[in-house]
Amino acid sequence: MLNEVVNPLVIEIRSILDIARSKIAQTINNELIISYWKIGEVIVRYEQNDSIRAAYGEQTLKQLSKELTKEFGKGFSRSNLQNMRAFYLNYPKCQSLTGKLSWTHYCELLSISDVPKRQFYEKEAINSNWSVREMKRQINTSLYERLLLSKGELNKQKIINMTKKGIEIKKPDDIIKDPYVFEFLGIPEEKPILESDLEKALTFQIEKFLLELGRGFMFVGTQQRVTINNIHYYADMVFYNKPLKSYVIIELKTTKLMPEAVGQLNMYLNYYETEINEDGDNKPIGIILCTDKDALTVEYALGGLSNNIFASKYTYYIPDKKQLIMELEKVIEKQSFK
Repeated sequence: MLNEVVNPLVIEIRSILDIARSKIAQTINNELIISYWKIGEVIVRYEQNDSIRAAYGEQTLKQLSKELTKEFGKGFSRSNLQNMRAFYLNYPKCQSLTGKLSWTHYCELLSISDVPKRQFYEKEAINSNWSVREMKRQINTSLYERLLLSKGELNKQKIINMTKKGIEIKKPDDIIKDPYVFEFLGIPEEKPILESDLEKALTFQIEKFLLELGRGFMFVGTQQRVTINNIHYYADMVFYNKPLKSYVIIELKTTKLMPEAVGQLNMYLNYYETEINEDGDNKPIGIILCTDKDALTVEYALGGLSNNIFASKYTYYIPDKKQLIMELEKVIEKQSFK
C-alpha cells in the first residue's frame, strides 16, 4: 500500500492552527495565574483588615470554598485557596511572575519553605522547560543539595548565583552531580548487577537518564569503539553536551572507584580529542559513575591529569533528604569559619 501523500496546504494550515492554539493556551495560563494571585491578595487583605472582617463576619476559607465551588465549579478547594493566599504572600509583586510556569508548577514550588531553594527550582524549571512531573522528581531527589555538595568548597555567592540563575553551565564541573540518582530503574540497592546490565537499563530509560544528567545532554550511543594500534576498546556511554560543546564519556562501574578505571577513561578522552572532535568542539569530559569512592583515591587517581575527569557515586534509591541537608549545612558552616 502506497503511503498517503500529505497535502502541503494541509501542512501549512496545521502549522498556523498549532501556533494559534499554543498562544491561546499560554494566554489562558497567564490569565489564570494572575487571577489566582489577585484572589490571594483579596484573601490576605480580608484577613488583615479588621473593618472588613467585622462587616462580613469571620468567614473561613472552608466556607469560602463552598460558596465559590457552588458558583464557579472546580478549582476552589480549601487547599487551592490556601495556595492562592501563599502565592500572593510569597510573590508580592505580580510583575515578578512568569508565564512560562503553570499554576501546578507554582503549587509545587510553594511547598518549599526554604526561599533560596524554591528560587533555584523555579529558575531551573524555566531554564530546562521541566514538566510538573519532572520538577517534582528533581525536588524529591534533592537536586539542589546534590549540586551544592558536588561543587566542593561552597561560599555564599555560589548559592546566590544558583538561586538567581539556576544551573549555569560554563565549565565542566557545572554538569557534575554527586550522587546521581537512578531510582527510575527500579533496581534494589542490595541486588548485584553487571555493568552491561546497568548500561542496558539506563539506555532503556534514556529519557529519564538524560533528565538526571541535566540540561544540554544529547545521547550519542553505547559501546562506542575506540581503536588504538588495531586494538578495539569500547566506551560505555557517550553523550554530547551542547552548552559546553563537549563530548561526555561515561564509564559505569558496579564497584567502588579503582585507579585503573581513570587511566582507561583518560585514554578515551585523548582519543576523542584527537580523532573525533571537530572544529568548535571543546575538550571532552569523562565521568566515572561508581558505587563508592574515597577522597584519597580520588585525589591521587585524578590529580595532575590534563583532561576533565570526574568521579561520582550513584544510587538506586532517593537519598535521605534530611541527611543531605545536614551534610550541606556542615559544609557551609565549615566554609564560614575560613
